[in-house]
Amino acid sequence: MAIELVHIGFNNMLAMNRVIAIASPNSAPTKRMVQEGRGKGLLVDMTNGRRTKAVIIADSGHVILAALAPETIAGRLQIGSPKPISEEE
Repeated sequence: MAIELVHIGFNNMLAMNRVIAIASPNSAPTKRMVQEGRGKGLLVDMTNGRRTKAVIIADSGHVILAALAPETIAGRLQIGSPKPISEEE
């Protein structure tokens, strides 16, 4: 299985085959998930001090904070894919 790395800002790369979800940080459940990840030591802050615009949940339980919007990250993933994600077979 090939590892697909996507640039999520500030020279940070993310292995998209390990990502379960990309969410906006504004909802209460997402904020709670970030706090739980911080408490368990599973929070990875890739914002470089900028405002968090996306919260990425990995299959390992890690919670990753990114300064790019979820739409931007999803768009970069689609550009790197041979076919769009939204295309159904």
